[in-house]
Amino acid sequence: MDFKVVFAALETVCEDNISALCGPSDLPYGRVVKRLVTCMKQIQEHGRALEPVVASFTTIFHHYDFDAQTPGNGYRTLVKVLQSCILHIIHKGRYIASNYQNAFFRAEHNASEMEAYCSALCQLRALIYLAKQLLNDNDYGELYSLQDGDLSRKFVQEYSSMHKACFYGRCLGFQFSPTLRPFLQTVVISMVSYGETFGKQQSGLGMAALSLLTSGKYVIDPELRGAEFERITQNLDLQFWKSFWNLTESGLITGFNRIASSPVQVNFTLTLPPVTLHLPLASDPSLSAAVSPPLAHSGPGPVHMRLISYELREGQDSQELLSFSRTDPPPITASHLPWVQKQPRSPWLLIHFHGGGFVAQTSKSHENYLRSWSKVMNVPILSVDYSLSPEAPFPRALEECFYAYCWALKNCHLLGSTAERVCLAGDSAGGNLCITVSMKAISCGIRVPDGIMAAYPATLLTTDASASRLLTLIDPLLPLGVLTKCLNAYAGAESLTMQPAVASGSLSALGRDTAMLLSDLTQGASNWIQSFLGPIQTTGGARSLTSAQTTSPSNNAHRTISQTSPPHSRGDSDYPDGFEPLRSECLAFIRPTSCPIIRNPFLSPLLAPNNLLKGLPPVHIVASALDALLDDSVMFAKKLRDMGQPVTLSVVEDLPHGFLSLSQLTKETDVAAEICVERMREVFQQEDPTPTVHRRPKQKETYP
Repeated sequence: MDFKVVFAALETVCEDNISALCGPSDLPYGRVVKRLVTCMKQIQEHGRALEPVVASFTTIFHHYDFDAQTPGNGYRTLVKVLQSCILHIIHKGRYIASNYQNAFFRAEHNASEMEAYCSALCQLRALIYLAKQLLNDNDYGELYSLQDGDLSRKFVQEYSSMHKACFYGRCLGFQFSPTLRPFLQTVVISMVSYGETFGKQQSGLGMAALSLLTSGKYVIDPELRGAEFERITQNLDLQFWKSFWNLTESGLITGFNRIASSPVQVNFTLTLPPVTLHLPLASDPSLSAAVSPPLAHSGPGPVHMRLISYELREGQDSQELLSFSRTDPPPITASHLPWVQKQPRSPWLLIHFHGGGFVAQTSKSHENYLRSWSKVMNVPILSVDYSLSPEAPFPRALEECFYAYCWALKNCHLLGSTAERVCLAGDSAGGNLCITVSMKAISCGIRVPDGIMAAYPATLLTTDASASRLLTLIDPLLPLGVLTKCLNAYAGAESLTMQPAVASGSLSALGRDTAMLLSDLTQGASNWIQSFLGPIQTTGGARSLTSAQTTSPSNNAHRTISQTSPPHSRGDSDYPDGFEPLRSECLAFIRPTSCPIIRNPFLSPLLAPNNLLKGLPPVHIVASALDALLDDSVMFAKKLRDMGQPVTLSVVEDLPHGFLSLSQLTKETDVAAEICVERMREVFQQEDPTPTVHRRPKQKETYP
């Protein structure tokens, strides 16, 4: 949609509401009318200030795309998110102007909705100004300023102090596909409920029951939910995130996934002993290279994997393969069933590395789409359960994935494949490992895979600023505080605080759980009643919660939102005179990724020299326009293209980071998952494409 039309509609809606609400009226809610008028005037001021800045963006952001056929970069995304917010305001404003005199008009609710979007618009205005600084300071066509530490520090400082709760309350997920918003609300409510009970001395049953009970107050009070989510993303340690994300490994969730996903005839785990492998050199197969087992940090150790195959194939039920099984007794395969016919070995093999920020999850939580892939491509899949950080930081995961890749090449006959074509696939952290495993194969001189499919990969494991990384301020699935914890953990700079274990099922635990449940029930009822009785104060267009509304068992949940910046951050950012984003009284602690190892090319492949990337197989990147790591994908694809390496980039719209794990939820995620499948099919079925290299002159421009 043309941005001029959007801003013109916003101006009209603001004028209509101000005129209607300021006119003579006998409406009983005079205080709410004043709030709405104040809010609409602030929205109008934001819109007038933003329109010329957005106009300057739209004239140049195409220079930052991968190519003319693939529009996508952080600057485009910020403008799109801003327009999405404005369109929500326009829709709500038209409703208010048309219905405010209706006897059933919910004045308080609509005022609260408009104030929430006004706060969101204010914060997005700040992000647009920060992106403008990036445009002016970065080289032409460059999305990152890798040598400018001041920009990155400013970005981290702004994230630490800016108010973020408005994006997790009433405005939650406004930028994503509407069909995903109920899911995002469920995730956020689950997270804040789990965060409130996390670390309490109670049994697992009590933890689950208490989390379920406390979720009610976050459903009925969006402001409380936003404030608590902001606290969690800023202050809880890495152990919380590992624990929450690993809920997807629970028997209930994985059992449901297996029921909902495609049935397969082979699905069991393997454990490889740490023995040295010998593989032929790619340049001279008569010579071999020795591949040592993983050694980093803890010495030689086993490597765990999962084999998934839609059809039973030769070798998959062999005693040699079953001897590696992690189950005792070995799994009973479908070969014992008289109606199952064993198929010949496939010429293809897919090796998968799962996502999870290098710190959480296994192949078990990614089974839903792996089963589907095995069926639609009719290919055996080997998914590697690499060791997780911070217990096993870089390069342990890389060593294990590379060892599993080498073992699969040497023992493909056991996996039901002849490995004539081998594709590596992974999402997020797994996408990073696909690239770095291939780089390691090049450096060792052994066979490289025939192609890579990397979904929303992390190619730069630093806190360097880019336009898309500004989205970490508003992203409920990948906030900057969480992202930096994961990156620092993988780099070995994040310590892990273990929670003390408590014996489950004891009488004392049951009594303690009961007391906590009753206490939280009382608190939840109090918050629910207060949501009707307690007035909502406004300060500078942002909602300031009363202490009764924000009190929770976690004392840090209270946030006072102010239009004025904290004294220590005043003047640090180049905002226009008279504008300052909303600030949070309690600052987030963000540890920048300053560890020197973070720039190791096998950790951040975007920083790899050309000689380490030369010889990579065709790389197919599938990114999301609303992902904070979008610019990682665009810059890495550009780098490969400019080297003459075969690479494709696909950018899907309206989906968050991690959309592969949501592939069965909505039509949009299904379409995005199908794009990933098509890219893998290209690896298996087609010859390597000859890349078309488009080079642009390097220059520097300054934009108004």
